[in-house]
Amino acid sequence: MLRSLSATIVLAMWAVSVQGQFTSEVINGALTITGYAGPGGAVVIPGAVNGVPVVSIGEDAFAHARLTSVTIPSSVITIGSWAFEFCYGLTNVTIGDGVISVGEAAFWSCSNLTSVVIPSGVTSIGNGAFAFCSKLTNITIPNSVTDIAESAFSACTRLTSAVIPSSVTSIEDQTFQDCTGLTNVSIPNSVASIGVEAFVNCTSLTSVAIPDVTVHGVSTHRLST
Repeated sequence: MLRSLSATIVLAMWAVSVQGQFTSEVINGALTITGYAGPGGAVVIPGAVNGVPVVSIGEDAFAHARLTSVTIPSSVITIGSWAFEFCYGLTNVTIGDGVISVGEAAFWSCSNLTSVVIPSGVTSIGNGAFAFCSKLTNITIPNSVTDIAESAFSACTRLTSAVIPSSVTSIEDQTFQDCTGLTNVSIPNSVASIGVEAFVNCTSLTSVAIPDVTVHGVSTHRLST
């Protein structure tokens, strides 16, 4: 009995300690993580706090935090703008399958992030969401994505290939600007327009399959079709 009670107390103290790392606000019965005050390292964001579901990671919530990995639960629907910007030590991100939107500059300059799998429920990737993730070599974009905003993958210098899903209808300005390691891009027939400087300074690009699209400001000498 005493051993069981001690174990319960330890678990309760652990739960308080973990939840105490986060600041949050409750709106309409759902919780948004607004800040992080923990020690960094590997962080698992809880699916609920005191029984209230965590549905959003707020703006700047983890900006500059000393994270090495983060697990975002399936209860989360939106990852806010600048949520994980400048998390230089972040190497791994697990995004729950409930997420539908990755906000502007959400992972901006996470320069040690190497691979990201975007779950199949995501419909939009914000402006500069993964820009300056200079060690990112692999990104999986699901068919659910319809909107990839400007500069989404700009300056991902180690990204070697990109497959645009058939759900996407346009590639916005500077989407892959300065992706100097990019060698291969597959663009589906669903894409009707390619924005200004979408592939500018992709100096290693040797192969692009371009459907019948309107191309704005693409330097043709940088592309071979």
